[in-house]
Amino acid sequence: MAQLKSVSGTIVSTFEWIIALLLGAVALSALARRIKVPYPTFLAIGGALIAFVPNSPSWTLEPNLALALFVAPVLLDAAFDTSLRDLRNNWVPVSTLVVAAVGLTTVGVAYVAHRMMPDMPWAAAIALGAIVAPPDAAAAVAILSQVKLPHRMVKVLEGESLLNDASALLIYRIAVGAVVMEHLKWSEVAPTIALALVGSVLAGLLAGRIIPLLMERVKEAPSAIIVQFATTFMVWIAAEHLGLSGILTIVVYAITMARTAGARMPARLRVPSFAVWETMVFVLNVLAFMLIGMQMRPIWTRLDADVRWEYCAAAGWILLTVVLVRLLWITFYRTILRVLIAHDIYHPKDPKAVASPKGGLIISWCGMRGLVTLATAFALPENFPYRDFIVFVAFAVVLGSLVIQGLTLRPLILAFGLKDDDPVGIEVARARTVAYRAALDAIEDDPSEEAEILRLEYRAVLMQADDDPNGGITSGELPADPLRRRAIEAARKSIFDLRATEVIGDDAFHRIEEELDRAELSAGG
Repeated sequence: MAQLKSVSGTIVSTFEWIIALLLGAVALSALARRIKVPYPTFLAIGGALIAFVPNSPSWTLEPNLALALFVAPVLLDAAFDTSLRDLRNNWVPVSTLVVAAVGLTTVGVAYVAHRMMPDMPWAAAIALGAIVAPPDAAAAVAILSQVKLPHRMVKVLEGESLLNDASALLIYRIAVGAVVMEHLKWSEVAPTIALALVGSVLAGLLAGRIIPLLMERVKEAPSAIIVQFATTFMVWIAAEHLGLSGILTIVVYAITMARTAGARMPARLRVPSFAVWETMVFVLNVLAFMLIGMQMRPIWTRLDADVRWEYCAAAGWILLTVVLVRLLWITFYRTILRVLIAHDIYHPKDPKAVASPKGGLIISWCGMRGLVTLATAFALPENFPYRDFIVFVAFAVVLGSLVIQGLTLRPLILAFGLKDDDPVGIEVARARTVAYRAALDAIEDDPSEEAEILRLEYRAVLMQADDDPNGGITSGELPADPLRRRAIEAARKSIFDLRATEVIGDDAFHRIEEELDRAELSAGG
């Protein structure tokens, strides 16, 4: 009986801690919004404090589960909103950041780590470099949503954050495999890597075509949302079992699925699912920062004073390396592009293709680390050489980058006075005009009084569509639900066509789609 009470008490205590941590994270997020800093900054600080709170819990998670649990849904959520048009238009800067910046950061960090810890195997040092190489999207987006950076810079950062995880994790897997297998020849690995990359793209495309057909059969919102999460994890797990890249497979799967999801999923399912996904991404960030903070306490207590200082010094040098390598690469990239343009070798379609010195510095300063770095560090096998050191440094780099860069990014952007010409707003106005005209055409021949009132409503909105970027299709107050649904269906088809022909991008598409969803729900859709 006493043992049962002890177990029961432990469960209650764990439940209390979960509630306290979630409420604390909500409070930190609200404070972050109030003072306009990225919420992962405060989550990182909270995770660090957890390590030193007396009697705080020490939860563990199976390392193999970390990447699937934390990375898969967060990556799908980001990839779902990615614009293929913007990725294609910015493929040069995005690809150099994804390949060159990640690769150089990995090499630079591995060199510094090996110098600081001479006994550390090179493969383990490279694994550490790959862990801290990819910047995190959540922190930068939290800042970029508060200020108006040039649209192209935002798209470059979003594209980089989406794809750099794949390149970093590829290096990470090779390095971890080299440690486990003790020797690994490039001639043996290269064909496997090439097959994995091609196979990941094909698997993602196939899953993105087949799974939505199955999802169409699920009509209830709770069931549909559960299926969305379950299939996300299934795609990741299947890719890993087949020796493919889970990250690349998920990215391709999400982008493929997003192209048809608007037509397949009704508003009554899309609206609640988007809300649940946003909430779950936040919860996963909270759990990752808290769990890695809990890992820090046993690591810290096992170290004597001299080793603690050694670890802190190494973490400081590696953080400096991460920041400087990105800054130097972007400076080098800008210089090379300007030389090529000056010698008439490279002809960019967009004259703003080369960032200004201020823009280059902002892109450099957006290299904050976050969830993926924490998850990959956590995913290292328990017996991995220098695991405690790698986890310590990874958390220190995340904490340092989020505090130093996260707290200074917004003031730096405001000081530089970078402006956005709002191309998304222009596309939204254009799409809204086309959508309203399609809605009017759909009910033009209806002679009823309700149809006439609805036409007057849409014509009024159409007249001010160009002047009011925040306007939209209103819900109205008349009992014309069937007519309204018919008009909304025609408007929705028109914006699908605009996106398919790339007259508008995904940002404008999703803004109009959200307006149409609200109107459809108000009409009993």
